[in-house]
Amino acid sequence: MHPLLEKAQQLKQQLNFNWSLIFGVSFFLVVVIGLIQITTGVSDWLVENKDAQIKHLTVQGQPKYTDETAIIKAIKKADLSSFFELDVKHVQQLVQDLPWVATASVRKQWPDTIQVYVVEHEVVAHWNSDLLLNQSGQAFQASSDKLDDDLPQLYGPEGSEEEAWVAFKQFDEMLKVNGLTLTSLALSERFSWQLWLDNGIRLNLGRKDKAKRVQRFIDVYPRMEQRADAQVDTIDLRYDTGLAVSFKPVQEEQLQNKSKA
Repeated sequence: MHPLLEKAQQLKQQLNFNWSLIFGVSFFLVVVIGLIQITTGVSDWLVENKDAQIKHLTVQGQPKYTDETAIIKAIKKADLSSFFELDVKHVQQLVQDLPWVATASVRKQWPDTIQVYVVEHEVVAHWNSDLLLNQSGQAFQASSDKLDDDLPQLYGPEGSEEEAWVAFKQFDEMLKVNGLTLTSLALSERFSWQLWLDNGIRLNLGRKDKAKRVQRFIDVYPRMEQRADAQVDTIDLRYDTGLAVSFKPVQEEQLQNKSKA
């Protein structure tokens, strides 16, 4: 190849290389400058809106025992002066500290709203007279004039709440199938079980074979001799076989009702 042509070709290659390099560097600089401008813009926007306050509270869910004003009052204990700095976990804990609230979830909605979803305890029984049990067998302290009058009464040592509730459900189902209603259950410190029925009968089950002893009562009760002058008070099932029955006198008024019937 002629030396002049070879030199011209080399110069052309160098120019092509330089233009590619220049284009690449220019594109990189444009991207960097764009990112800086975006970051600066976001930073300026955050500075301008750092004092955005919470102005609206939305309570969701279907609380039955907890008044909405009580929820709002609890939330207002938190610092609501800044949307961005609001501690959502703190607000959640404030709501969950309310007596009837089992769980709460909190989220922020731009520009000035927080939404709170509340789930209450589903009360199923009284526990040791001064507490309540939820559907998971957990004890909690709360009060309300909306409580059902026929809630069962459960008693037992601390830590036995779940066991007592599980047993109550089992016995209640067994008795209900046979037309009997369980209203109360007690578990002693030595884990001895007693049941009370709505007809006033108390069942003493002892510490073992609880379900078998309840079934024995169910099998025998329809065939038990009914006395006109007395009614069944206690049935002691703490035997491997058989049972013992204690009677209590029938009140005069009850005798009169029986004679009229």
